[in-house]
Amino acid sequence: MRATARLVACADRRGRTTLVELRGESPLLLRQVPAPGGGVTVYVVGGAAGPLAGDDLRLDVEVGPGAVVRVHTVAASVALPGRPGAVSRTLVRATVADGATLYWLPEQLVAAAGCAHVAGSQVDVAEGGVLHWRDELICGRHGEQPGNVEINTWVDLGGRPLLRQSLAVGPNAAGWAGPAVLAGASATGSLLIVDPARPAASPAVCGTRARLPLAGGPATLWSATAPDAHTLREYLEPDTAMDTIAASAGGEERGVVRVG
Repeated sequence: MRATARLVACADRRGRTTLVELRGESPLLLRQVPAPGGGVTVYVVGGAAGPLAGDDLRLDVEVGPGAVVRVHTVAASVALPGRPGAVSRTLVRATVADGATLYWLPEQLVAAAGCAHVAGSQVDVAEGGVLHWRDELICGRHGEQPGNVEINTWVDLGGRPLLRQSLAVGPNAAGWAGPAVLAGASATGSLLIVDPARPAASPAVCGTRARLPLAGGPATLWSATAPDAHTLREYLEPDTAMDTIAASAGGEERGVVRVG
């Protein structure tokens, strides 16, 4: 199955965000829902199971100057096996203009046994743009080993590389469950926050969580592994990511290894 979807938002003269284009094809169906303030919230609704091996799904998101867009998914995506030798692919391409804000906060991707899936994200953020970008992967459904999944994330800020990140799990990825990668964890993910008004946090590691300021701009990357999806989400909620590393007492950080 091949499907494409596109979302384009801009701000009107009063500063309210409007959608000038919102279209999709099953299983990439886009639905706007009421949102507080001047932004818009859009949910990606899966119109079919999958992605199945052989599927090619693409979503383009364009956020114009002054616009604020929040993108969620209704449910987790489950990468499933299909015809032998076939690979499923999803590609999300996003542009965030100067003064624009994009919150990309989908539910998890689940790598079901036997799947072969490649997920790509290409994000271009202008100077002065704000981005919250979360990726989460669950390695297999309950009681099963994952199939093969590769996740590639490319983010540019002001036309310069900010983040290049790749993760592969499954039978074809040697050592993926070992101490150098997931160390036996079944859930992993990252949260990237780019915000000119928010100073990058200092680097730190706490248990299976890490925070790293990126050299290319006002950006911080949180990365985590966890035993389950619920715990991973607690680590990577944008409003609480800092608190999952910072201690609650006295404003000091306990159990934290500062880097650098």
